Amino acid sequence: MVSIGDTMKTDELIRDLKRSKLVAECPCGSAFRLSAAILFDGLGKMHPEAEEIKNGLLLQLQERTNELKKSKVSAGKGAEKKAMEVGVGKIMEKILPTCADFPLAVTDCRPLFEPIDILAFKGMTTGRLESIIFIEIKTGGARLNDHQKSVKDAVEDKKVVYREI
Repeated sequence: MVSIGDTMKTDELIRDLKRSKLVAECPCGSAFRLSAAILFDGLGKMHPEAEEIKNGLLLQLQERTNELKKSKVSAGKGAEKKAMEVGVGKIMEKILPTCADFPLAVTDCRPLFEPIDILAFKGMTTGRLESIIFIEIKTGGARLNDHQKSVKDAVEDKKVVYREI
Protein backbone atom coordinates (compact mmCIF):
# COMPACT_ATOMS: atom_id res chain seq x y z
CA MET A 1 0.00 0.00 0.00
CA VAL A 2 1.31 3.46 -0.88
CA SER A 3 1.32 6.02 1.92
CA ILE A 4 0.71 9.74 1.56
CA GLY A 5 4.43 10.29 2.14
CA ASP A 6 5.24 8.01 -0.80
CA THR A 7 2.78 9.92 -2.97
CA MET A 8 4.46 13.20 -2.03
CA LYS A 9 7.86 11.73 -2.92
CA THR A 10 6.51 10.53 -6.25
CA ASP A 11 4.95 13.92 -6.94
CA GLU A 12 8.26 15.61 -6.11
CA LEU A 13 10.17 13.20 -8.35
CA ILE A 14 7.80 13.85 -11.26
CA ARG A 15 8.09 17.61 -10.71
CA ASP A 16 11.90 17.38 -10.63
CA LEU A 17 11.96 15.28 -13.80
CA LYS A 18 9.69 17.81 -15.55
CA ARG A 19 12.16 20.57 -14.60
CA SER A 20 15.24 18.58 -15.61
CA LYS A 21 17.21 18.64 -18.83
CA LEU A 22 17.29 14.83 -18.93
CA VAL A 23 16.76 13.06 -22.24
CA ALA A 24 15.14 9.61 -22.49
CA GLU A 25 15.02 7.14 -25.33
CA CYS A 26 11.81 5.49 -26.49
CA PRO A 27 11.93 1.75 -27.35
CA CYS A 28 11.32 2.89 -30.95
CA GLY A 29 14.73 4.61 -30.83
CA SER A 30 13.70 8.27 -30.74
CA ALA A 31 14.97 10.55 -27.99
CA PHE A 32 12.89 13.11 -26.11
CA ARG A 33 13.27 15.51 -23.20
CA LEU A 34 11.58 14.34 -20.01
CA SER A 35 10.43 17.92 -19.50
CA ALA A 36 8.27 17.52 -22.63
CA ALA A 37 6.87 14.10 -21.64
CA ILE A 38 3.57 13.30 -19.99
CA LEU A 39 4.70 12.03 -16.60
CA PHE A 40 2.35 10.52 -14.02
CA ASP A 41 2.64 7.82 -11.36
CA GLY A 42 0.25 5.28 -12.91
CA LEU A 43 -1.33 4.44 -9.55
CA GLY A 44 -4.34 6.66 -9.99
CA LYS A 45 -6.33 7.76 -12.99
CA MET A 46 -4.33 8.06 -16.21
CA HIS A 47 -3.35 11.54 -17.31
CA PRO A 48 -5.95 12.71 -19.87
CA GLU A 49 -3.35 13.07 -22.64
CA ALA A 50 -1.98 9.58 -21.89
CA GLU A 51 -5.53 8.18 -21.93
CA GLU A 52 -6.08 9.88 -25.29
CA ILE A 53 -2.85 8.36 -26.66
CA LYS A 54 -3.84 4.91 -25.34
CA ASN A 55 -7.28 5.23 -26.96
CA GLY A 56 -5.62 6.33 -30.20
CA LEU A 57 -3.39 3.23 -30.14
CA LEU A 58 -6.41 1.01 -29.49
CA LEU A 59 -8.18 2.67 -32.44
CA GLN A 60 -5.09 2.11 -34.62
CA LEU A 61 -5.13 -1.53 -33.53
CA GLN A 62 -8.76 -1.87 -34.55
CA GLU A 63 -8.18 -0.08 -37.86
CA ARG A 64 -5.11 -2.20 -38.61
CA THR A 65 -7.04 -5.35 -37.74
CA ASN A 66 -9.83 -4.30 -40.10
CA GLU A 67 -7.32 -3.49 -42.87
CA LEU A 68 -5.62 -6.85 -42.47
CA LYS A 69 -8.97 -8.64 -42.60
CA LYS A 70 -9.82 -6.86 -45.87
CA SER A 71 -6.44 -7.35 -47.54
CA LYS A 72 -5.80 -10.27 -49.81
CA VAL A 73 -2.32 -11.76 -49.81
CA SER A 74 -1.46 -13.54 -53.07
CA ALA A 75 0.46 -16.24 -51.24
CA GLY A 76 -2.83 -17.65 -50.00
CA LYS A 77 -4.96 -17.94 -46.90
CA GLY A 78 -2.16 -19.20 -44.65
CA ALA A 79 0.09 -16.23 -45.42
CA GLU A 80 -2.79 -13.78 -44.94
CA LYS A 81 -3.65 -15.27 -41.56
CA LYS A 82 0.01 -15.21 -40.48
CA ALA A 83 0.44 -11.57 -41.56
CA MET A 84 -2.63 -10.56 -39.56
CA GLU A 85 -1.46 -12.44 -36.48
CA VAL A 86 2.00 -10.87 -36.63
CA GLY A 87 0.65 -7.35 -37.22
CA VAL A 88 -1.92 -7.58 -34.44
CA GLY A 89 0.63 -9.24 -32.16
CA LYS A 90 3.18 -6.44 -32.64
CA ILE A 91 0.58 -3.83 -31.69
CA MET A 92 -0.85 -5.86 -28.79
CA GLU A 93 2.50 -6.45 -27.13
CA LYS A 94 2.95 -2.68 -26.87
CA ILE A 95 -0.48 -1.78 -25.45
CA LEU A 96 -1.57 -4.93 -23.61
CA PRO A 97 -0.23 -3.81 -20.19
CA THR A 98 -2.48 -0.72 -20.35
CA CYS A 99 -5.66 -2.75 -20.82
CA ALA A 100 -8.00 -2.95 -17.83
CA ASP A 101 -8.04 -6.76 -17.69
CA PHE A 102 -4.24 -7.16 -17.80
CA PRO A 103 -3.39 -9.12 -14.61
CA LEU A 104 -0.47 -6.92 -13.54
CA ALA A 105 -0.14 -3.24 -12.69
CA VAL A 106 1.14 -1.33 -15.71
CA THR A 107 3.60 0.40 -13.38
CA ASP A 108 5.13 -3.00 -12.54
CA CYS A 109 5.82 -3.74 -16.22
CA ARG A 110 8.90 -2.80 -18.22
CA PRO A 111 8.78 -3.28 -22.00
CA LEU A 112 11.76 -5.06 -23.54
CA PHE A 113 10.21 -6.22 -26.87
CA GLU A 114 13.25 -8.36 -27.74
CA PRO A 115 13.93 -11.14 -27.02
CA ILE A 116 10.85 -11.11 -24.75
CA ASP A 117 8.10 -8.53 -24.61
CA ILE A 118 7.81 -7.51 -20.96
CA LEU A 119 9.71 -7.91 -17.72
CA ALA A 120 7.27 -7.48 -14.83
CA PHE A 121 8.16 -6.79 -11.21
CA LYS A 122 4.90 -7.97 -9.60
CA GLY A 123 4.10 -5.91 -6.52
CA MET A 124 6.97 -3.43 -6.96
CA THR A 125 4.69 -0.38 -7.01
CA THR A 126 3.06 -1.47 -3.75
CA GLY A 127 6.47 -1.84 -2.12
CA ARG A 128 6.23 -5.64 -1.84
CA LEU A 129 7.98 -7.40 -4.70
CA GLU A 130 6.31 -10.81 -5.05
CA SER A 131 8.02 -12.06 -8.18
CA ILE A 132 9.81 -11.14 -11.39
CA ILE A 133 7.93 -12.36 -14.45
CA PHE A 134 9.22 -12.76 -18.00
CA ILE A 135 6.27 -12.21 -20.36
CA GLU A 136 6.12 -13.08 -24.03
CA ILE A 137 2.87 -12.14 -25.75
CA LYS A 138 1.68 -14.42 -28.54
CA THR A 139 -1.42 -14.26 -30.72
CA GLY A 140 -3.03 -16.95 -32.82
CA GLY A 141 -0.88 -20.04 -33.10
CA ALA A 142 2.43 -18.19 -32.76
CA ARG A 143 5.28 -20.05 -31.08
CA LEU A 144 8.44 -19.01 -29.31
CA ASN A 145 11.44 -18.39 -31.54
CA ASP A 146 14.87 -19.82 -30.66
CA HIS A 147 15.95 -16.75 -28.64
CA GLN A 148 12.71 -16.73 -26.67
CA LYS A 149 13.03 -20.47 -26.01
CA SER A 150 16.55 -19.97 -24.68
CA VAL A 151 15.30 -17.26 -22.26
CA LYS A 152 12.46 -19.54 -21.13
CA ASP A 153 14.89 -22.45 -20.64
CA ALA A 154 17.35 -20.31 -18.66
CA VAL A 155 14.58 -19.13 -16.32
CA GLU A 156 13.16 -22.64 -15.88
CA ASP A 157 16.68 -24.04 -15.26
CA LYS A 158 17.20 -21.30 -12.62
CA LYS A 159 20.11 -19.87 -14.60
CA VAL A 160 19.15 -16.33 -13.64
CA VAL A 161 21.78 -14.21 -11.94
CA TYR A 162 21.66 -10.80 -10.29
CA ARG A 163 24.78 -8.66 -10.56
CA GLU A 164 25.51 -5.26 -9.16
CA ILE A 165 28.14 -3.41 -11.16
